[in-house]
Amino acid sequence: MKISAEFMRRVAEAAAAETLPRFRGRGAVSNKLSGGFDPVTEADQRAEQAIRAVIREEYPDHGILGEEFGSENAASSHIWVIDPIDGTRSFISGVPLWGTLVGLTVDGDAVAGMMSQPFIGELFRADSGGAFYEGPGGARKLATRKVDALAQATLCTTTPALFLGGRRESYNRLEAAVQLSRYGTDCYAYAMLAAGHIDLVVEVGLQAYDIVALIPIIERAGGKITNWDGGPAENGGEIVAAGSPKLHDAALELLHRG
Repeated sequence: MKISAEFMRRVAEAAAAETLPRFRGRGAVSNKLSGGFDPVTEADQRAEQAIRAVIREEYPDHGILGEEFGSENAASSHIWVIDPIDGTRSFISGVPLWGTLVGLTVDGDAVAGMMSQPFIGELFRADSGGAFYEGPGGARKLATRKVDALAQATLCTTTPALFLGGRRESYNRLEAAVQLSRYGTDCYAYAMLAAGHIDLVVEVGLQAYDIVALIPIIERAGGKITNWDGGPAENGGEIVAAGSPKLHDAALELLHRG
């Protein structure tokens, strides 16, 4: 499905109008969990409300699923999936490795998406016409780099601490096999994969709103993204994204070895 660049820019601008004035503003942080820490800020909530308003105006018959305010018009075949600030921990720490994620599914398949990082001034977007970058480096098409060997790959994950039980052993095998690993990058890692700067992203415990927007960006840039079983990534869970199908297959094989 073709979604105009102008619409994606409007969505990004509406969100940025709420997030940027609050970034590094030391605003109040609430915790969603009683037995852990899952932060939410006024910026998360206000940005999602702004995004919903833009979508409702342009596509009144479409459904919406957002991290902060749940689902509306869930019976629609077209569902917009929103994470107003992916990387809230980075946001409240003053680190610009967070982004606004907005993706569109049609009958459950992710067909368009965007990741906006307004502090840096970057927009990564994709639809049926391809994957594109806009920002300080100039506008261009996105393309992954075709690294096929794990020994030459750069791997990103949020933190190895999220891999519990046997999943930690699986992750450790993969990290030991790659050339370089980096932590704490959240949605920015997927954008860097699509832009050809890194080669692998491996995650666990994702929700649909963490990944739907990023699937078309990865795929239209030439990469491959699935769950750990090789199935669709739209529902989140355990995710493997790679810059090439061959590297993706090698990562999956190593994760399941043992």
